[in-house]
Amino acid sequence: MYARDPASQSLGMTLDTIAPGYARMSMPVRANMLNGHATCHGGFIFALADSAFAFACNSHNQVTVGAGCTIDYLSPGREGDVLTATASEQTLAGKTGIYDVKVTNQDGRTIALFRGKSHRISGEVI
Repeated sequence: MYARDPASQSLGMTLDTIAPGYARMSMPVRANMLNGHATCHGGFIFALADSAFAFACNSHNQVTVGAGCTIDYLSPGREGDVLTATASEQTLAGKTGIYDVKVTNQDGRTIALFRGKSHRISGEVI
């Protein structure tokens, strides 16, 4: 799935670990990701969390899409930071799953908390 994901790749994201119900991705904060306050634009933090969510919920090899999500920004990301999003399955019942994603920087500081709801559709990922 990562090989077919130019959006994540173009942002410099790497898929560091994947297991059933779990994914960890990283992304360096580049100068062109900064907002007018010289901190990482929330959209890029969201994109990292959303990508980790997508890989975690598709890790069971069933095509799964996002049905909704929320994000809370807790600390700013800075240029040169390496952000890591760790997505963990909280529940999977029928076609619906709930996943929590914690985004941290290289020092372990929590940058954001994301919760996503997934919905399985037909087909297999690979």
